[in-house]
Amino acid sequence: MTDATLEVVAIALVPAVLWGFSPIFDKRGMAAGGGAVQASLVVVLVDSTCYWLAIAALEGRSAVTGVTGETLAIFAFAGVVGTAVGRVTIFVGVDRVGASLNSAILSARPLFATLIALVALGEPLGPVTGVGIVVLVAGLALLATARGGDLAGWTTRDLLWPIAAAATFAVANVSRRYGMLDTPISALEAVAINETAGLVALLAYILAWGGRDVLAKPRASYRYFVGSGLLTTVAMLALMTALGLEGGRIAVVDPLVATAPLFTLLFAAVFLRDVERVTKGVVGGAALIVIGAALITI
Repeated sequence: MTDATLEVVAIALVPAVLWGFSPIFDKRGMAAGGGAVQASLVVVLVDSTCYWLAIAALEGRSAVTGVTGETLAIFAFAGVVGTAVGRVTIFVGVDRVGASLNSAILSARPLFATLIALVALGEPLGPVTGVGIVVLVAGLALLATARGGDLAGWTTRDLLWPIAAAATFAVANVSRRYGMLDTPISALEAVAINETAGLVALLAYILAWGGRDVLAKPRASYRYFVGSGLLTTVAMLALMTALGLEGGRIAVVDPLVATAPLFTLLFAAVFLRDVERVTKGVVGGAALIVIGAALITI
């Protein structure tokens, strides 16, 4: 393993750990009376503000001067799909099935990326990819029957929320990788544009359909979502940095980031004992999904 690859591995593990812990804040915030759109807005508002402040301090007037209209469109698309739509579905999933199950199912996104490539690009499925799909689907099946997660219980239909989030993040990650390769945009600029597009989409939704009721939530929920936003700020920047490095291929970065549910299981077992149940089936299902995702990506 070269020094460049080691650097990619080290940086890619940062979002894995942080996104492993942020669902703990998310679940606490939802349990405190928060809502999915409110949570998404707070998280995106926090991280986009941090990114633009950092850009202003580090780059000044030279910020985003080399960004073309095409690059702006790529990251805006990724922001709307992955940051706005994807994050709303994440919070609904955390509320319905629990942080541990939701995080585990999110790691199935390489499956959707592979299916997109198969249908849209006609890319063939190799034998290792086929094995990975079987292992990943087995992990999802095990999670569906493990009856862990939220202590209040959930239905099989509720699993569609984290599955939808995994699909949106698969589309967004492919778009981000293409954008990082297409232009010399910095990771900080890329993530700022990405999150700002998501923020605009969420605000448009609230103004058009949500109204003030979306934000009329208990103050305690806001504190948890601000904490989640700060973790996301660092995690997203680390992800963009890893994708922009010389060896930052999706095949290397995505499987490492996909280990986040293993960290979530550990954190949930310690910090969410009163609201979630981490069973052996949940642990086994999460492990199979991570292994399957790695095989698919490789």
